[in-house]
Amino acid sequence: MKAAILNKYDKNKIDLTITEVNKPVIKADEVLIKLTAAGVNPLDNMISRGEIKLIKNYKLPLIAGNELVGVVEAVGAGVTKFNVGDRVFARLPLAKIGAFAQYAAVASHALAKVPDYLTDIEAAAVPLTALTVMQALELMQVTAGKTIFISGGTGGVGAMAIPLAKSKGLTVVTNGNGRNRQQVLDLGADRFIDYKQEDYTKVLAEVGYVLDTLGGKHTAKQMTILKAGGQLVSLRGLPNGEFAKRMHFSKGKQLLFTLAGYRLDRLAARHQVKYHFIFVESNGDQLQEVADIFTKLKVKPLIDTAYPFEQVNQALDKVANGHSRGKTVLSF
Repeated sequence: MKAAILNKYDKNKIDLTITEVNKPVIKADEVLIKLTAAGVNPLDNMISRGEIKLIKNYKLPLIAGNELVGVVEAVGAGVTKFNVGDRVFARLPLAKIGAFAQYAAVASHALAKVPDYLTDIEAAAVPLTALTVMQALELMQVTAGKTIFISGGTGGVGAMAIPLAKSKGLTVVTNGNGRNRQQVLDLGADRFIDYKQEDYTKVLAEVGYVLDTLGGKHTAKQMTILKAGGQLVSLRGLPNGEFAKRMHFSKGKQLLFTLAGYRLDRLAARHQVKYHFIFVESNGDQLQEVADIFTKLKVKPLIDTAYPFEQVNQALDKVANGHSRGKTVLSF
């Protein structure tokens, strides 16, 4: 089969090599999937640049790619939830990625069935982003009736986060470019703030939860709008000691991440709020919950560009340097 291989870490040039490799052989708890599409994410570029080595240091060469859609071609002896012919999708387990290939062997616990109304291209935009949101909401232990602020809600994360937060009974406030106001309101947002017209820190206060998709200076700014005891989960901030413990890292790594996140933890303590960093993990049951919610609401992911598999490097460059208005996807 053809696969896109990462041969070396390089901070300056992301360049995968498409080559022929052996088709994977599945274990008892795995499913063999013939891919139809794969999502392309900033995470893929971060891995290629060696930026997540402290979280997961992959042995190279490596089949790249974290998110896939495909059809079940074979099931392991211990698999009961899936059958040959099922259309499935997944965020692959961190320990065994490899979505940029014609076939993949995937642990069945990472898989869910694709909603019938989604095309393969659309479905490829769902797992990683939607699971990130679900795990963030779980980490904050959200309670129906409270308010969440989703920063930068006009992007791909917002398109997932808004309907999922609404499904949990939350009041949703977000911000972004005014030209996307109606799109965001149509997704279910209760309030939209045009960042060119209003500063969210001036008009919001006593918010229960924040999903920080922006990072940088905004992580600290968003703490100021939370009420005492409020929770902030950042997708773009710095990992901290709590994150390292949650991931069951070694004591040495826990100390390292404690130091890395010290400033944000101290700032959160000053505001009497809680700061969390998240790195999305595979979870088939959670993804099936997403699929069921999306089926009811008929949520349509926003797709920017679908590249043929052979143009995987152009797709990665688009994610790294392009101005996307939605997800970049590979089509097999």
